[in-house]
Amino acid sequence: VHLVESGGGLVQAGGSLRLSCSAVGRTSVIFSMAWFRQAPGKERVFVAGIKQSGADATYADSVKGRAYVSRDNIKNIMYLQMNNLRPEDTGDYYCAANFDDGVGVATMSREYDRWGPGTQVTVSS
Repeated sequence: VHLVESGGGLVQAGGSLRLSCSAVGRTSVIFSMAWFRQAPGKERVFVAGIKQSGADATYADSVKGRAYVSRDNIKNIMYLQMNNLRPEDTGDYYCAANFDDGVGVATMSREYDRWGPGTQVTVSS
C-alpha cells in the first residue's frame, strides 16, 4: 500500500483547506486511516481518523467542530476538510494506514503501518 497526500498550502487564519490522501495497492488490508500533524520541532500528533468502512470518524479535541474526515472507497481517497484554520494548525500533515483490526480508530502514531510523505500546511495570522 502506498499513500500520497495533496492539498496543502498557505492559508490565512479563518480560511479552509481540504487535504486528500490517495491509497494505491492492496487497499483491502486497510482497517483504518488517519491524519497526523507534525509542527516544527514537535512530535507527530493525531488529528482525525476514520475506519475503512467510513464509520467511527474520530477527531482530536483541537480540531473538533472545525474538521471533517471522510473517505471515498471507490476512489480509495481519504479527505480532511479543515475550516476556521488557526496558526496552531500549521505543520506537515501525514496520512497513515492501519492494517490491524481493532475496536476503533487508533490515535497513536506507532499503531500505523504505512505513511505518506506528507503535505505542508501553513496558516498565517
